[in-house]
Amino acid sequence: MAIQTRATLDDVARLAGVSAKTVSRVYANRDLVSPETVERVLSAAERLRFRPNTLARNLRRGGSTHTIAFVMGELGNPFYYRVAAGIEQEIAPHGYALVVATTDDTADGEERVADALLAQRVDALLIVPVADDQSHLEGERHLGTPVIAIDRPARNLVADSIVLENHRGAYEATAHLLARGHRRIAYACNPAAVYTQAERLRGYRGAMAAAGIADTARWERLVDDREADAEAIVASLLELDDPPTAILTGNNRMTIGALRALRGRAEPPPALIGFDDFDTADVLGVSVVAYDPVELGRRSARLALERIGAPTSFTQQERLPTWLIERGTGERPPPAPAHSDPSADPDPPQESPHDR
Repeated sequence: MAIQTRATLDDVARLAGVSAKTVSRVYANRDLVSPETVERVLSAAERLRFRPNTLARNLRRGGSTHTIAFVMGELGNPFYYRVAAGIEQEIAPHGYALVVATTDDTADGEERVADALLAQRVDALLIVPVADDQSHLEGERHLGTPVIAIDRPARNLVADSIVLENHRGAYEATAHLLARGHRRIAYACNPAAVYTQAERLRGYRGAMAAAGIADTARWERLVDDREADAEAIVASLLELDDPPTAILTGNNRMTIGALRALRGRAEPPPALIGFDDFDTADVLGVSVVAYDPVELGRRSARLALERIGAPTSFTQQERLPTWLIERGTGERPPPAPAHSDPSADPDPPQESPHDR
């Protein structure tokens, strides 16, 4: 099939028998043009399949493109497209269109994609920061383009942000396991060197320390390798001489890897709580630290719209709450201690964080 050349405004003018200025006036303010001329112009445009470039016209006038960009990580993570859905729901009633681009969770990709979108004169940039430095966006912010950091705060950049209550969520999940008698509680995550995981790890360690367990290194698996297999990471914990009786996973991918590592094992499986809810978690009975990613998108979009309306107002930092959903895996008790000598003294009772 031959590709036709796209018709121009001059083509429409010739077919309609009017000037190019008249065609432009029809699309800009047709009340200034006679009804007969408007009909001739629109009829010619339809025959030629002409579509006016409203973006270019608006930019020439110094106006808005009515587009908001969302720079997210990789497409394979359902978290991102749920956030995008929330952004879309919030901005659409205000006449804005959403443009989505991915960084593939790489620092180089972040700057390249952000620069390309800003070159299109988007009205706001919503970004999930990956790189250690977002100062390259400071100049654009001074030009009036709102920059909103989602899920992780921006670094070296004054920007509005909205993040999860990562520390609190991990602390409460770990305390939940401790209250059921677990002492050997593991934490596994990949990637580890991002803000969200640093906060979740801090919450896990804080709850363990509050229960008198300061040394958690042997039960931690903190990986920064996108190619690493989540199932193998969790399996390495299960092969320890003193394997954990409970596991807290730092994200949904690690939780799925843990489920694969635990399947088919003859011994009672350790308790499991995953950070991030995911499809089928309720069917599988997996306890999770949950939050609303759609609401995360909505609230980030509201920050952008507010910043468009008041570009010089104070920056805002918001936190989105998390909550624990008990479905069964996180409520498993630790296995009863085995005693080779029935006459031996039993192990002392386990402490819960409420005993301290």
